[in-house]
Amino acid sequence: MVAEVRPNYESDWAAITAVAQKLGIGTAETLRKWVRQAQVDTGQRGGVSTDESAELKRLRRENAELRRANEILKSASAFFAAELDRPQQRS
Repeated sequence: MVAEVRPNYESDWAAITAVAQKLGIGTAETLRKWVRQAQVDTGQRGGVSTDESAELKRLRRENAELRRANEILKSASAFFAAELDRPQQRS
């Protein structure tokens, strides 16, 4: 919508402010960020796209989960190794 009305205004900010008021968005800054992100997503502007950002977030979460699992496995292997090193009591 901002792109459609942009030619009618002297600047991007003026167009964004007008559209934000028409849509009842709290601040024009919110709409400006959405416009910039849409430009990134369509390749008009450099930056991290929404899809890339979601993928990075997913991979970071998966990485943290794998690290936790690795720590648990290390602790378990150390526990069982200590059990094997203890002398066996015979009854």
